[in-house]
Amino acid sequence: MVVTRLTPYRLYRILCDCFGPQHWWPVDSTYHTKRGSDPRFEIMVGTILTQNTAWTNVEKALLNLKHEECLTVDALCDVSMSRLKTLIRPSGYFNQKAPRLKTLACHIKKQYGGSLDTLFSKETHVVREELLCLSGVGPETADSMLLYAGDHPVFVVDAYTKRLNRRLPFPIPDESYDAVQKFYQSQLQKTVPQQELVHVYNELHALIVHLAKHVCTKTKPECTHCPVQGSCDKVFS
Repeated sequence: MVVTRLTPYRLYRILCDCFGPQHWWPVDSTYHTKRGSDPRFEIMVGTILTQNTAWTNVEKALLNLKHEECLTVDALCDVSMSRLKTLIRPSGYFNQKAPRLKTLACHIKKQYGGSLDTLFSKETHVVREELLCLSGVGPETADSMLLYAGDHPVFVVDAYTKRLNRRLPFPIPDESYDAVQKFYQSQLQKTVPQQELVHVYNELHALIVHLAKHVCTKTKPECTHCPVQGSCDKVFS
């Protein structure tokens, strides 16, 4: 089989043509418009809640927080730890996630008066290092906050991305987060204008997740229905 040369940008175009815009990160704009709250904080909360669980479970936890009016910086700082654990229980690991949410909210309140505009106005590397210093915030969580809540040009790497990379002929030296992120960003920056990077990083990550969940699955990939099968060197029969 002839393997067609694939680049991250070509992957983006193929997946976009096949699956269409993904409109990530899902957020309840109507809820926040009615209350005058910041939807970006819902995204930041969601990045912590989604650790080690399915998004359907995160949605249940977010609904609980909304019902109790606990989806603002001030509200999360004020709510008791025991109550917060109960509200986010559907997301799993609530004993770990509740303190992480409180740490995040209280940090934003103490350092920025609750203003996400002020937080995200800093340079990307500065905000990233600051977020990584918070308990329970690793590279994937920090970069998700930066990209989806802060509109900073960083590419998010997750397990789905790494799975795809093992099957596509991308020249990435290893599976480390930094190596994968550096490859995608350096390659895309050669083709995509600076002002469009946030949009492309956003859509490509979401499209990879869609492909990995529905086509390029872990155990039984549907290779015959895969839009990039002509570029994959590990086609499953």
